[in-house]
Amino acid sequence: MTEKQHIMIKGVKEGLVFLLDDQCEFAVLMDELQYKLEKTHQQLLTGPLVHVHVKLGTRQLVDEDKERIRSVIRAQGNLIVQSVESEVQPADKIEGPTGPRVITGMIRSGQMVEHDGDLLLTGDVNPGGTILCTGDIYVLGALRGVAHAGVGGRTDVIIAASLMRPTQLRIAEVISRPPEEWMSGDAAMEFAYLQDGSMQIDKITQLFRLRNNPIM
Repeated sequence: MTEKQHIMIKGVKEGLVFLLDDQCEFAVLMDELQYKLEKTHQQLLTGPLVHVHVKLGTRQLVDEDKERIRSVIRAQGNLIVQSVESEVQPADKIEGPTGPRVITGMIRSGQMVEHDGDLLLTGDVNPGGTILCTGDIYVLGALRGVAHAGVGGRTDVIIAASLMRPTQLRIAEVISRPPEEWMSGDAAMEFAYLQDGSMQIDKITQLFRLRNNPIM
């Protein structure tokens, strides 16, 4: 068998890392894994117990196939499989519609959260905290810091908060007027949006007027 480079085995402080090519066929991968374990890498793999971490790249496998990988490696006797993991694809590389990124916690003064897409925060944004998003921003809590939606130029986005008390709102290149000019003092959840190039504030119950997506 001609040795191929679909599998790289690297030594690290914790043991060994098996880097598996995520483009070739799974059957080819398994054949090469068996070959390397039994023939070409015997010297590297002999000796005391060795911990192994298997990295699958972006390849997604069912539990049954992950177990096949574990079984082949465990057959060497001294190899202990600690993990078989795939990389999480970045949101901007996942095809098809996706929901907003959901994070929980508090954004404190000096902290900044950036996201490509829509963002839902369950928590507060304190004064001095900042959220930057290319899509919509939803804060299920008090927005007392800075929120910038439509980073990159989108103007069809909104900024919504359970308690709207920001130091600044920005959608695309439009910056809100001083908060005291438009804060209603109402306890209802509100959202900011652009209309004819200027920022407006309304109750979240009126969002349907902007986005008429009927419930199926």
